[in-house]
Formats: sequence, structure tokens, C-alpha cells
Amino acid sequence: MDLSNHTLNSLFLQLGLPDSDQAIDDFIDQHKGIDKNIPLHEADFWTPAQSAFIKESQEQDSDWTEVIDHLDAMLRG
Repeated sequence: MDLSNHTLNSLFLQLGLPDSDQAIDDFIDQHKGIDKNIPLHEADFWTPAQSAFIKESQEQDSDWTEVIDHLDAMLRG
């Protein structure tokens, strides 16, 4: 069992995105406002690999789910 405590920074690193606090803030500012009817993994700014990782993590209720849900809320705010 993986007991890792994932953060937004580690999620961005996993997605191959810049993972500094400022880079994350910039990403959220740039992509904020996703329609509530569009699943996070279907947002048009993900690469196919990023989208697949997000979708699979949520479907499998992986240890990434909590931080992905947090990012989802931030992008819809």
C-alpha cells in the first residue's frame, strides 16, 4: 500500500508540468473556469498522457484522487 502524501506540487511534477508554487498559480489562473459539465480529464489543455493519468487515477480511486479533486475545484473556481 502506497502511503505517500501527495501535494499539488508532486501532482504537477507527475504530470510533467512546472511544479513551483508560482508555476501552479499561473497554471490555475490561465486555465480557471472549466465548465462544470466537463470532466477534469477532458479539459482541452491536457496532453493525452496527462488526461489518461487523471482519468485512471480517479477511476481507480488512487492515492492521487484527493489532490486531483483539489486541483479540479481550483480550476472550476
